[in-house]
Amino acid sequence: MPNDDNILEVQGQIEKITYFNEENNYTVAKMRVQGREGLVTMVGTVFSVAPGETLRLRGRWSKHPRYGEQFVVVSYESVLPATVKGIERYLGSGMIKGIGPVMAKRLVSTFGAETLSIIDCEPDRLNEVAGIGEKRIEMIRNAWEDQKEIRDVMIFLQGHGISPAYAVKIYRQYGRDSIQVVRDNPYRLAMDVFGIGFVIADRIAEKLGIPKDSQARIEAGILYVLQGLADDGHVYYPYGELIRKCGSILEIEEKDIPASLKSLVAQNKIVVDNIQSPSDAPVYLSVFYASEAGIANKMKEIISCPRQLKLVDDEEIAAWAEADLCITLSGRQMAAVKASVNSKIMVITGGPGTGKTTIINAIIKVFNRMGQKVLLAAPTGRAAKRITEATGREAKTIHRLLEYSPGGPSGESGFKRNETNPLEADLVVVDEVSMVDTLLMYHFLKALPAAATLILVGDVDQLPSVGPGNVLKDIIDAGCVQVIRLNEIFRQSRQSMIIVNAHRVNSGEMPVATHGEGSLKDFYFFSVEEPEKVLERVISLCKQGLISKFGYKPLDDIQVLTPMHRGTVGVANLNAELQKALNPAREELLRGGKLFKIGDKVMQIRNNYDKDVYNGDIGRVAGIDKEMQELKVNYDGRLVSYDFSDLDEIVLAYAISVHKSQGSEYPVVIIPVLTQHYMLLQRNLFYTGITRGKKLVILIGTKKALAIAVRNNKQQERYTLLRERLKSETPVSRES
Repeated sequence: MPNDDNILEVQGQIEKITYFNEENNYTVAKMRVQGREGLVTMVGTVFSVAPGETLRLRGRWSKHPRYGEQFVVVSYESVLPATVKGIERYLGSGMIKGIGPVMAKRLVSTFGAETLSIIDCEPDRLNEVAGIGEKRIEMIRNAWEDQKEIRDVMIFLQGHGISPAYAVKIYRQYGRDSIQVVRDNPYRLAMDVFGIGFVIADRIAEKLGIPKDSQARIEAGILYVLQGLADDGHVYYPYGELIRKCGSILEIEEKDIPASLKSLVAQNKIVVDNIQSPSDAPVYLSVFYASEAGIANKMKEIISCPRQLKLVDDEEIAAWAEADLCITLSGRQMAAVKASVNSKIMVITGGPGTGKTTIINAIIKVFNRMGQKVLLAAPTGRAAKRITEATGREAKTIHRLLEYSPGGPSGESGFKRNETNPLEADLVVVDEVSMVDTLLMYHFLKALPAAATLILVGDVDQLPSVGPGNVLKDIIDAGCVQVIRLNEIFRQSRQSMIIVNAHRVNSGEMPVATHGEGSLKDFYFFSVEEPEKVLERVISLCKQGLISKFGYKPLDDIQVLTPMHRGTVGVANLNAELQKALNPAREELLRGGKLFKIGDKVMQIRNNYDKDVYNGDIGRVAGIDKEMQELKVNYDGRLVSYDFSDLDEIVLAYAISVHKSQGSEYPVVIIPVLTQHYMLLQRNLFYTGITRGKKLVILIGTKKALAIAVRNNKQQERYTLLRERLKSETPVSRES
């Protein structure tokens, strides 16, 4: 830290923010400083500043070897602009919702140097401005007051490492109580505010003097560890392993943890399922215990409930199915159709090209003949759209089928359909069940009438759900329901090397690929060693190669899938480079270190029930309104608005992880395969990626990496007891 003798004080107006890192508030800006010619570069940790704003800075001049002279900020304070031009730029920067550049010009032309004072003290006078209505005045008044409140919160949080975007979220959650809540229990932030996890809350707590071994910290830490394990796919975690993990992560003595575990059990926040054997007893977050036990109980209830179907013999079923479809079913397909009439719950599993869709169509025809009401569902919008196209019948996402409403009944997570208001259906078919996690399956089963028939369709060899559990595999392994396994590739599907190679990979064999010679027109492998060269080839194919050769459109038809998030060909860098190459749009928004442009391909990364968009949904940026501080995304013709403070819910999607591609199909899939991805080169991941391509799959990388992925059939085990609960004859006690 420089000696106070070296500290200078300067004052100037921000002209342009050239860089801002939301994680640590590090800012690079161009300023017009009194007594200096031209623009001056300012660098340092500042927050919530905007072009047009005047700052009084304390710091020192420094010579950067690459960027030249800079003023390095040690501390600063905001000074409201005094000149008319400064006020106009300040208000037009978008910091006050309802005021953009045009409105700022009108305000300043009406009130001149008194503009800020009038907004602050006499907002009713804003009606003197031409073209401004009462609604806009109210918006500006509220935004100005909120901005002042948020400033106070930001000033308090600045010293605790919290970014401005998070400060806005905290203020939105707690309002004027924000500072008091943070002082009293900063760990509440980790539970209540999306994006603020335990690590950030713990940083605040440390600066507030809360000791590491305080019970509040340990309890919050246990919940944080369990939630992190759930994010890794675990429904529960063994008691002894959890103690050790918490001790390591929280940096506390293991002996201090059991008391907090007991406290969390008493608060109904966690469940320890078998207290007699504490060393390996499963420890659940309560919601996952209720969900896992609930799935088992509900499935047993459905299986034991008498059927409501009239008796139909197998020959009549066969005749109906083939007559309505105008095709001859294979023996395995016919067995599945017959079993659907004689089973309360049935699983159909198999890879691409094995006839799952044909079976679904046949089952629907048979149940229609019997006068049964049929509902179709899938976990994602894209998967639901696919089954709609394949069957000619409407399919809904599970969330829409359950009629989610933000104001839903208490305790039902907003799902209107539940035990007391079940679905009206005799048969429900759910596709892509490998994607369905424990929590969603529980809510779905609660809404299923016990007398109904349930058909679960999915590929058990794909990656398991992003959320906790391995529901489809556990149901199959439990052996308590009829399972139809399909492994025969039908003749028409054998013409697709995508399907043939998917099955080869799933069997542990290397795929057959070409560089473009011969008859293999839909599966290519390009041998490239260096990650930088792989990146160049990906960009080249997306930008022009696939357009000139096949006519594919980069944003509509091509999806890059990658195993990694970091690195040269990881999700983050691929998105940045593909955005530069594929989207020349000039209208853009730099927010929290992320750049969004009109036309960008983006993906939602959390379930947002209020907006009716869900984790993995992909859309295109359709509008950026800096005046209203909103970004609009087009999801299949439906516009969804995001406040600027909510943009951490979406990310660029020119490239996505293989996990995020589940349930989707794309005309073209490009997958980099390099040994740098060693930890994630797994057969089921590679198999899932290949099966996302409909017309063309291109692999770029090394044969060594490809061989590693094909050979590595070791999957990460998930802690789940659904299989055992389904096998058990005893109903499981659960929380509703």
